[in-house]
Amino acid sequence: MHALRTISLAIIFSTVLVTPLVAEDYTLGPDSLPQEGVPQGTVTQHTLNDSTVYPGTTRDYWVYVPAQYDATSPACVMVFQDGGWYVSLERDFRVPTVFDNLIQQGKMPVTIGIFINPGEYPAEKEGDKPKRNRSVEYDSLDDLYARFLLEDVLPRVGKEYTLTEDPESRAIGGISSGGICAFTVAWERPDAFRKVLSHVGSFTNIRGGHVYPALIRKEEKRPIRIFLQDGENDLDNVHGNWPLGNMQMDKALTFAEYDHTFVMGTEGHNGKHGGAILPESLVWLWRDHPGVTPAK
Repeated sequence: MHALRTISLAIIFSTVLVTPLVAEDYTLGPDSLPQEGVPQGTVTQHTLNDSTVYPGTTRDYWVYVPAQYDATSPACVMVFQDGGWYVSLERDFRVPTVFDNLIQQGKMPVTIGIFINPGEYPAEKEGDKPKRNRSVEYDSLDDLYARFLLEDVLPRVGKEYTLTEDPESRAIGGISSGGICAFTVAWERPDAFRKVLSHVGSFTNIRGGHVYPALIRKEEKRPIRIFLQDGENDLDNVHGNWPLGNMQMDKALTFAEYDHTFVMGTEGHNGKHGGAILPESLVWLWRDHPGVTPAK
C-alpha cells in the first residue's frame, strides 16, 4: 500500500510540474475606458536632455494634468517608469483614462502623472543605435534614480505646476525593471516617495535585486506602502525566477509587517493582468489619503 501511495503521489506531482499554467483572459473594466461625463485631463510630451544625474542621456517624458487641477493647491504626484507604455491609450495600462475616472469618482486624489522613458546615449556614429541606459537606471540598487527624479525631473515639472512635497502624497510605479526601480526609489528615499506600484517586478539578480527580501527582513522598517503584481507564467532565466522573487518579496514584507498587498495572476512577463487590475491597485494605494472616498 505504501509503495502504491508513493507511486501515485509521484504521478500527481509529475503531472502538476509538466502541466502548463493556462493564463486567464484579463480584460479592461469600465474604469479603464473613457466614460461619458468624465472630464479628461491633458497630456503633454517633453524631452529631457540635460540631466545632471545621468549626464549625456536624452529621453522623452509626458505630463498628465487632471481637469480638476487647481494651481492654488499642491497636487499629488505619481511617477511611472517606461512612461510611453503607461501613458499610451492603446496599450495595457491607459493611465490617463484610469486617472480621469478615479479622480472624478473621488477614489484617488487630484494627481499629476509624470511618465518617463529610460535614458539613451546618442549613437556615436551614423548607422549605430543609441545606447540604452535602462538597466543602469532601473536595476541598480542605489539612490541615483531617486536623485534623478528629485533633482532633474520634479523641479522641471514644478516650474509649470504646483506639486506636493509631502512624501505620503507621492507615488511611483513601473513594470519589470521599472517595478524594482519604483521600490528602490521608495526604499532609498522614503522621505520623498512612500507609495509603490510594481508590475511583474524584476526582484532578481540582474544587478543584485534578489537581495531585497533579506534586506527587508533585517533592516529598519521604512514608512512605505507597496502593491506587488506578478503572474505564474512570468520569466525564469539566468537572472532568476520572477514569480519566486515576487513571492519572496511578499513573504519578507509580511514578516516585517509592511503595509503591502500581493496579487498573483496567471499571465507572463507583460502588462495584461496589471493593466486589468490597475484601477483597483490605485484605489488600494491611495485608500486613506485625505479627501479620498473610502472604499466600500
